[in-house]
Amino acid sequence: MGTITSALSREDPQPFATAVLQTRSTAVVETESLRVRFERLMAVDNVSFRLESGHLLGLIGPNGAGKTTLLRTVCGLQPASGGTVKILGETLAPNRRDLLAHIGFTPDEPPVYNNMTVRQFLRFIGRGYDLATHEADERIDFWLEKVWLRDKAEIKIKSLSRGMKQRIGIARTLISNPAVVVLDEPAAGLDPAGRVQFRQLLCDLRDQGQALIVSSHILADMADYCTHIGIMSRGRMIKFGTVHEVINMHDSARCRYTILLSRAVAGLGAMFSDLPGVSDVEVDRERITIEYINERGAAAELLAKLVGIKLPVASFTANTVDLEEAYLRVGMEQVD
Repeated sequence: MGTITSALSREDPQPFATAVLQTRSTAVVETESLRVRFERLMAVDNVSFRLESGHLLGLIGPNGAGKTTLLRTVCGLQPASGGTVKILGETLAPNRRDLLAHIGFTPDEPPVYNNMTVRQFLRFIGRGYDLATHEADERIDFWLEKVWLRDKAEIKIKSLSRGMKQRIGIARTLISNPAVVVLDEPAAGLDPAGRVQFRQLLCDLRDQGQALIVSSHILADMADYCTHIGIMSRGRMIKFGTVHEVINMHDSARCRYTILLSRAVAGLGAMFSDLPGVSDVEVDRERITIEYINERGAAAELLAKLVGIKLPVASFTANTVDLEEAYLRVGMEQVD
């Protein structure tokens, strides 16, 4: 394994990553044939992936897909039934506290002590990492600024909103400057402005060379900050790749179109299903979504047919393939 060096010192309290691999070919996080079984349920089924420094994996999938179990196993909180997890090139095991120290994890409901002030709580966490008070305070001030809670440092946690507690949980995770940052639904309690700021924080962490895994149902945000996407279903990683690869993992000969009518028309589902080449018809009052040939001439011919049968077409648009569209294409039933 390459040498691990500290990137945070008294002279420079602001770097995001504390562990930097000098051997860049070594993965920061790697799973191989990872499995987790609970009695009859295979919660994680033969999952393998590899993340290097500066990679940010967005983990998506329906509720019950195994995302949280996978995250907990990567962090050493859930024993694996088979396969391996490697951190900084070495196999993670319960007795490898040296490796566990390089992992930061924020669950979807971060544990906090409500009767402490924000600073008291983070100092308590700092002592767990053997940080001197002055060093802990430097890091606390830095991360509270980054999660927009500097003015709440002396306020008791019990008086803060869920979104603020979520931010405290993120600061708690980052105070040790881990090489691996794992966040389970971190934006769930944030307002729209907070989500924008949070995306910037993730981009900063990614660009400073940490490896991150973020589980989220907010697909609209993920393409902005992720380098990689993993789609899970029934414990399996059914799609994995860069954002570009996952978005373009579809039949390029076909695409989805959205048609808006100026008024509702009865029998649209059957009408569109009878048109040659049209499939996957979805009707929502005046809005129809279909799958059809991905070619301008064919689209023009279909539009001419619709106008010819007197449908009141107000607009006819080829959908841009984005992450949500890619997610739906693999047969998922929900995007929460």
